[in-house]
Amino acid sequence: VPPGLADRRELRAYVGPKEAARLEAFGAGIDRSVELGYAWVAPLTRAFLWLLHASYGLIPNYGVGIILLTGLVRLVTAPLTARQMRSMKKMAELKPQMDAIQAKNKDDRQKQSEETMKLYKEAGVNPFGGCVPILFQFPVFIGLYNALLTPIELRHAPFMWIKDLSRPDWESLPFTLAGWPSFLPSGIPVLTILMGASMFLQQWMTPSAGDPNQKRMMMLMPLMF
Repeated sequence: VPPGLADRRELRAYVGPKEAARLEAFGAGIDRSVELGYAWVAPLTRAFLWLLHASYGLIPNYGVGIILLTGLVRLVTAPLTARQMRSMKKMAELKPQMDAIQAKNKDDRQKQSEETMKLYKEAGVNPFGGCVPILFQFPVFIGLYNALLTPIELRHAPFMWIKDLSRPDWESLPFTLAGWPSFLPSGIPVLTILMGASMFLQQWMTPSAGDPNQKRMMMLMPLMF
């Protein structure tokens, strides 16, 4: 500002929770401050957020809303999951013949590949049939993850034993033990245990076309998660 002159600027600021209705009412495009993920998944995130808020309008509990939303996603992706399971089952049924081909042509990798592809063609099996459905489901689950990571409404929202849906569930059931390391969770992670148990059951029920060592390794994945 030159000497002897003055300048005046007026600024508007919003200080408050990132609730969609409040941000839209304020204007100035600040609704874009809500992180919706990558551009290619943002429309899905918006759709899931709308469904989450709509379910809350019917049943005023976000825990129930999350269960309903997850169930809806599972219902919509069920055909893809069923197709994936059928493909994996067919691959498992072909395993004895594939092992025979590998044993017969163990010194000729090209012949082994040709015979394997011939077997796939005769059986009407696509070796990538189990992977393609996952690729279609991936954006859906990323959008659902972003939708559950984003809403401020989950802060201090209770559900059953959980006091705050925006915090780890073990904080709702704390315990104290002498000598317990401070960097470890000091509570009972009920949801984590249930998730691991359900993943273990799902993995156990999934047909495997691989060797037993690979299946054992896959059974350890729920523990890692």
